[in-house]
Amino acid sequence: MLTRRVLLAGSAGVLSAPAILRPALAATPKNAVVMVKQIDDIISFDPAESYEFSNNEMDANCYRRLVRPDPNKSGELSGDLAEKWTVSDDGLTFTFKLRDDAHFETGKPVTAEDVAFSFQRVVLLNKTPGFILTQFGFTKDNVQDMIRALDDHTVQIKIGQVRATSFVLYCLSANVGSVVEKATVMSHATNGDLGNGWLKTHTAGAGAYKLTSWQASDSMIADANPHSGMKVGVRRIVVKHVAEPATQLLMLQKGDADIARDLTADQLKSLMTNKDYSIASAGQATSMYIAMNQAIPELAKPEVHQAIKWAIDYEAIAKNITPGTWSVDQYFLPKGLPGALTDVPFKKDVAKAKELLAKAGLPNGFSITMDYISAAPASDIAQAVQADLAAIGIKVSLQPGEQKQVITKTRARQHQLAMLVWGSDYFDPNSNAQAFCENPDDSDSSKLKILAWRSHFQNAELTAMSQAAAKELDSKKRIAMYEEMQRKFREEAPFAMLLQKNATAVSRKDVKGFVVGPLPDYTKYDAITKA
Repeated sequence: MLTRRVLLAGSAGVLSAPAILRPALAATPKNAVVMVKQIDDIISFDPAESYEFSNNEMDANCYRRLVRPDPNKSGELSGDLAEKWTVSDDGLTFTFKLRDDAHFETGKPVTAEDVAFSFQRVVLLNKTPGFILTQFGFTKDNVQDMIRALDDHTVQIKIGQVRATSFVLYCLSANVGSVVEKATVMSHATNGDLGNGWLKTHTAGAGAYKLTSWQASDSMIADANPHSGMKVGVRRIVVKHVAEPATQLLMLQKGDADIARDLTADQLKSLMTNKDYSIASAGQATSMYIAMNQAIPELAKPEVHQAIKWAIDYEAIAKNITPGTWSVDQYFLPKGLPGALTDVPFKKDVAKAKELLAKAGLPNGFSITMDYISAAPASDIAQAVQADLAAIGIKVSLQPGEQKQVITKTRARQHQLAMLVWGSDYFDPNSNAQAFCENPDDSDSSKLKILAWRSHFQNAELTAMSQAAAKELDSKKRIAMYEEMQRKFREEAPFAMLLQKNATAVSRKDVKGFVVGPLPDYTKYDAITKA
């Protein structure tokens, strides 16, 4: 049970295992902030494996990376563990000089050997997010030669072929670029797993916080890392899994929670003029979309892709279900990323959608299932989509599930339709272009098992366009390539892009400093203060 004693306890013990949440607590402790949000997507906290929203956000507060997006200069990068860096004239060699004041949870300094090990480990394990690094030519056979420590404070990274410099640096700023302490991780290694089993539920970073407790679909607790050298406003962050926005709001009002993360549009509207609360928001590079598995004969027809896109009433969904929290966005690059298009090509047109179904040889429609994550506002959106598709003869059986269940199913390519949410891995357009467009190998042994692969979508031209754009060094030409790619994707891809997220957080008036990041793993806790 997540009791007041657990909230106040120090961080010296091993991970605790609270089984259930008490329905109501007294006022939250002075030096702890209690945050309520949906966190049932967590699979692992290991940066080499973490690829979901909640664990990536926690990792961002427990680990540091070589570089990070500059919070004061949009579209620019600044050093984190790296004090400075250089790129060779041929664009193939990146050399980073480390700062000397960063320390891990154990108190030991961060060294170049820790950085090199962290990146090598990602390649050797080759978990889901591993492609973010392996796409630069790193393999299990060459990574120790291509990524190495030159001395205690110098790391050298050689890539296999020229890539846009900003693309490489943004990839290193992703969660998979988090630096772990080699000695601690290897002391917990078993059966050659490079410490992966232990890091699933622990951290070994140099961030402002360290993970001290986690219980699946229940709660996680992070305590200040006293050795980090970074200032924090509160010593403890408690994140409770509360799926229902109504329960989150009630806990906020009663004082059982300090910050609520998943309130609905109506709830937010009711709090806007209430001086007891403050609302922080940020447009995030997070997209909601419908994936159509090409292994399903009906969904493999191009006319069906277009029929579904023309059947949906996007504006009604945004206006009636998600005002202020999700807005219409119909391209794979969400607004804010370089090269994003902002027009709205699709609108509800029942006659046109029916005509396209008839052209596909399906004038009477067909029956299909749709998986989706059973949390607000997804349930209401799924029902709206179900009604829109029914109007053109497509009978959708809804299959709700927890986030990790739906994610696991779609990663195994076992879905038919699936309404999902995708967040960019890093702030370069290649992140989404690669995910939605590239699938050079559709086999089960593919090294690129992301969105196009998961729905068996192969388009040789889009794959080639995405790969070419990643190599283009002229920024204007590169942006034009992504614009052309999005228009082609709009016409040919089996993805109906629906909405872009406007992430919000509501804090009680005594809590200040919480800022929502443009990506989940750019959301930091260290500036939070509590009166």
